[in-house]
Amino acid sequence: MDGNQMRVHYDANTDLLYIRLDDKKHKSLNKRISEDIVLDIGKNGKIIGIEILDASKHLNVKKLFPVNAELTPKREDAIRPPS
Repeated sequence: MDGNQMRVHYDANTDLLYIRLDDKKHKSLNKRISEDIVLDIGKNGKIIGIEILDASKHLNVKKLFPVNAELTPKREDAIRPPS
């Protein structure tokens, strides 16, 4: 991996969904923002992971996979005239 690949993992046995926003090694601080959601906060306060406990209460996990990804270019890239 190149250090910025996002991963999504769902454990059906524990009903836990974990979204890792990159694959770099980080020291992190866990910040519970609700009863069922914990953020992993890395260097400079960047969110590096999201843990959702009792995930099936919050989203339809059956429709979660496969994950479709779409990248929208930055605005300045989108309006740059062709060379």
